[in-house]
Formats: sequence, C-alpha cells, structure tokens
Amino acid sequence: MSLIASTKSSLKSLLQSADQTEHNPLTMSDEQILDQIYSTHVHSDTKFDVDSLFTLVENTLRRTTNIVDNVVQGSQASLEHIDDKIPQFNSPLCTLKQISSEMSCKPPSEEVAHKTTLSILNKLSNYEWDAKAVLTLAAFALEYSEFWFLAQYQPTDPLAKSIGILKRVPVLTKPAALQKNRQAIVELNTLVKATLQVIELMFELEKLTTYNIKDVPQLGPAIEQVPVDVYWAIITIVVIVTQIDCLTTESEHKQELAPYGQKINIILSKLRKQITLCRQQIEEVEYHRKLTKFFQTPTEVMEVFKFLIFNKDAPQPLYDGATKTTVDISVLKKKNVYLFISSLDITVEHISVLRPVYDSIKTNDQYKIVWIPIVEEWTEPLRKKFEILKSKMPWYVVQHFGSIAGYKYIKEEWHFKKTTPMVVVLNPQGKVQHTNAFHLIQAHGTRAFPFTRWNEEQINQEYNWVGSVVGGIHPDVNKWIKEQKYIFFYGGNDKEWIQQFTKYVTAIANDPVIKDAKISIELFCVEKEDKSFVKRFWSNIESLFVTKVHKTVDAVTQEVQKMLSYKNETGWALLSKGPAVVVSGHGTTILKTVAEFEKWKELVIKKGFEFSLKEYHEKIVSTTHRCSHLELPNVAGKLPETVKCPDCPRTMEIFISYKCCHNENTGNVGPH
Repeated sequence: MSLIASTKSSLKSLLQSADQTEHNPLTMSDEQILDQIYSTHVHSDTKFDVDSLFTLVENTLRRTTNIVDNVVQGSQASLEHIDDKIPQFNSPLCTLKQISSEMSCKPPSEEVAHKTTLSILNKLSNYEWDAKAVLTLAAFALEYSEFWFLAQYQPTDPLAKSIGILKRVPVLTKPAALQKNRQAIVELNTLVKATLQVIELMFELEKLTTYNIKDVPQLGPAIEQVPVDVYWAIITIVVIVTQIDCLTTESEHKQELAPYGQKINIILSKLRKQITLCRQQIEEVEYHRKLTKFFQTPTEVMEVFKFLIFNKDAPQPLYDGATKTTVDISVLKKKNVYLFISSLDITVEHISVLRPVYDSIKTNDQYKIVWIPIVEEWTEPLRKKFEILKSKMPWYVVQHFGSIAGYKYIKEEWHFKKTTPMVVVLNPQGKVQHTNAFHLIQAHGTRAFPFTRWNEEQINQEYNWVGSVVGGIHPDVNKWIKEQKYIFFYGGNDKEWIQQFTKYVTAIANDPVIKDAKISIELFCVEKEDKSFVKRFWSNIESLFVTKVHKTVDAVTQEVQKMLSYKNETGWALLSKGPAVVVSGHGTTILKTVAEFEKWKELVIKKGFEFSLKEYHEKIVSTTHRCSHLELPNVAGKLPETVKCPDCPRTMEIFISYKCCHNENTGNVGPH
C-alpha cells in the first residue's frame, strides 16, 4: 500500500472513530447532548393536552406491563381493582404513527439510536419538552400494548391469533421461546416501567413550576435538566423498540439495555430527590405565607406561638423557671407574650437585662416571658449548656430539641442574628407590637414598659438620656443626676490621656471662680470601673443608638452616635447637667478645651459654665475638623443602609470588621 493510500485509510478511520464518539450517547456529556438537542427545539405557543395523553398512556402501559409480568412469571396479578381515568381526547394518531415509523426496524447501535432520537425530536420540534417525551411514549405504547394484548387473547380468539402471527407474537410467547427469552423480556419490561416513572416524575416536576424559582431555588437546576432527561427517556424507548425487533425477528444481534437502564435509574433517583427538595421548599414557602398571615391578622397568641415553634409537631410543655416544673403552653393563652430569642451563646449580662422586667411583671398575669433557644443541630454538649442557661432563667423556656419551625421566618423577617438576643413583643391576639425590644429594654429598663413601638417613640422624644445609660448601673451617678450636678463622664484606651484630663478637670472643679459661682462638678471615669461595668456602659450606648437610628436624625441621636464613635478612641468625654447632655467631645478637642480653661474662665462669670465650655469647645472643633468612625456590633434587627456623620453633613462609608474576643472576660455561662 502506498504512503498516500495508507494516510487516507488512517484519516478515514480517525474520522469514523470521531463520528462514533460524537454520536454515541454513552460517551457524551450532558453539555454535548444539550448542544445537539437544543437545535431541534422551537419555542412555540402550540397548545396540546399533554395531561390527557399521558393519562391514557399511563393506563395503557400500567396494564400492559402487568400482562407481561403475568405471562413471563405465570402469575395472575390483577389491576381490576384500580379505576382507570379515561379522558375525552382526540389522539394525534398521524404523529404517533410517524414516530413509530422512525423507531421501527433499526439495527442495534448506540449511534443509530442517537440519530433516531434526534430525528424524533426534529419531528416534535414545536412541542414542549414534556410533550415530546409523552408523544414518543404514546407511539411506543400503541405497539407494545397491542403486541401483549394479542398475546393474552390469541389462545381463545381467532382474530387475535391471526393478527398475532402477523405481529410475530408467538415467536416470544410460545413456551420454549418464553423460556429462552425470559430474562430479556423481564429486563425490557422493567425498563419500560422505569421510563414511565421518569416521565411521570417530569410531570410532577412540571406541576411545581407554578411556584417562583426565587421561592423554590431547587426548581431551577431541576428544570434546566429536563431537556436532557427527555432525551434519555426517548432514546431509551428507541432502544427498547430495537430490542423487541431483535427478539421477534430472532436476530443474532441484540440491543444492550443495561447502560440505558442504569442511566434511567440515575435520572429516577435524581428526580425523586429534586422533587422532594422542591416540596420541602414549597412547604417552607407555604408555612412562611401562613405564618405572615398569622402575625398580620388577629388570631390568638397561643395558637400563633404553637405554629411558630412547632408547626405540625406535637406541642411540648414549657419549662417554668420560677417553679422548676413543666406547664402546658395554654398558660400563654390571651396573654401579652415577650419572646426572648437567642442562641446558646448568650451571657449572664444578656439574661440580667430581662430580669428587672420579669420582677416587675411576675405578679401581673397578663404578661409572660418565654425563652426560645435557637439551635440548628442539638448535641449532648449543647443540651448540657442549655440546661445551665435554663437554670438561670425564672421565666418560661421552650424545651424542643428539634429545629424551631419558624427559624427561617425569625431570621429573615425579624432579622435575628446568633450573636445577640432579641425580644419580640406579641399582644394577646398574636400581633407583633415590637420586632425587637431588647435594645429598648437594655437602654431604658422598665421605664419603657410594655415595650411596644409606641413606647419606644415616646421615649425617643425625651432629650435627657444620660440617666438611662448610667443611672441604673452606678448609685453615685444616680445621686448626682438627681442633684442636677455637672458630671464629666470620660474614658479611653490611653492612660496618659485619662490622667491629663483628670488633672485639668479637677483643677477646674477646685478653681475659685467655679467655687464662687457655686458650681458643683463631679468626675466619673468609666475606664476605672470593672470590665463588666464598662461592657454594660457601651452596650447601653449601642442599644440606645439602635432604638434611635431608624428615626429622624435629631440632636440626641447625633450625640449618641458621637459617643458610640468614641468607644475605641484614645480619649473622650461627655459633660451633663443632671440627666441632660451639655457637650461631648473626642479626646483631642475636649482635652484642649479643659486644658485652656484660663482662656475662657472669665466667660463663666458672664455667660455661665456650660455655655462657656460649649462655645470654646465648638471653636476648637471648627479648627481641628475630625469626622466620626463608627463601629457597630452585629446586633439583631435591621440596621439602616446609610448613616449620616454626626460631625458633618456627609453619609458615612460602610466597612465590615471581624474581631475575636475570646481572651476577654465575656461572662459566658456553661461550656464552650
């Protein structure tokens, strides 16, 4: 053979091999299959009663496969007790015959099966994907059902016998032939059932598409896979027909069904899983919708609580921390209920915030507190930690060691975060009066009772807030506030700054001008108190900010925001007269103000102490401009997307920071 001839022969062989690979579905990826089948699909508005056709096909094949099982196994299993639904339907007979013609009398080959499938898809280009599968199945059902219908009646019916011979029915149904081909027939019939199930599940999936993919995200990948699943259903029908032809013509060659059976079973398993996940997500959507309705329309608080926590699960008794016993959830009926919601990472300080509330309402049967622990997956160490926390609470506790039914709602609608607890206020009709009153309670205590949005709005109109933050956590400050004294609150992370500020303010307090004017000035260094006090001080400031941040920006909100921006600075100070804020300032400006007291001392006699200090401080601020840097904890509830700078008219930039605090004495209880 010449070199040219040899090269041509090799090239021809390579091209044939590449062509086989390109058209062998068993070696093609889903993406390759999609590339080829999408070109066969034309989107159209053609209306077709695919549901009625599938009902007829399902009825036909269900009874036919039962006949095959009876013939092959010699049993007499009956489906007579099942009522078939026979819809009124105009059969697309010509289309079915064309599909049948495409499938018949083809040699057993993966490449031929693939090309036949593409040809069928081209003929059905104007139909939706599920309709393509059902029409192909219907064309097969006509032939398969007729074959086995004749097999059932040919022994007793001369017409059936004659037609059966023309259809070569005896070739498979005679005892000797049946014995020889039993395994092949069983395998074939099993694959028919599996393919029917695949198409049935496609219909089930199609019915779920009435839901929004945003609500049911699992629908997206399931729907995207439908064209490939349809392809495998159709090609499986094609190879089944080829195998029947091989058996009835007694051909030496047979169609290999096992790879298609494996593929169909994989698709079956995948579809079942997808549908299960979709149904779970749909259940969540429906539950979310119903729960939203519960909170929006007057119901009964106990019923709302039961649905929020347990949904379909049997309601569990509540633990009563006061009596150390369990009580039925009916104790919440027609009551105002405070839902104390948190993870197991709450601290003793968090629990202590609610204790004054409990003490004030424990004799009032109309108000109840219930702790709802949020745990995604319970373990033995978490159960032990739960028991420790539970023992520290005098109110009711939910003891449900499964997932809280409404956790997703709590997280999405009430903006729950695992890092901080929240208190949701419900009235006796189950309507939400406050989505998170924890910060209101922390900032103002029982003064804000019963902790509704209305109470928060009323308190936010108050100008004096110093007492709310400090008065309840230090007796000396309470006394000074009541006596309407001037109080310098100050601190920072620079000890030298604190020493300097203490020195200058002490000198001012003892200055003859101040003494003669009978001005009483007290100093309160926050940083000199213990860590729990400092932590609570800043927690109260944070809570006060959260209660005000969504409101119209006013002087109080700006002062609270400025204070919060000083938390991690070298120094800061706030001057109040009684509970009213006079001025607050950053370490650099406020220290310069008190250090230069001699420059504004004369004004004190003419204009008063607070006016003079404030005026001089503003003068220094105007020459040393500095905007605020604000860091907020990951508090429960929805924070605003933008916050105005308290020092200038601009919107503050937003940064996210992560801080590890495991070396601090956080006051956590129980094992970590």
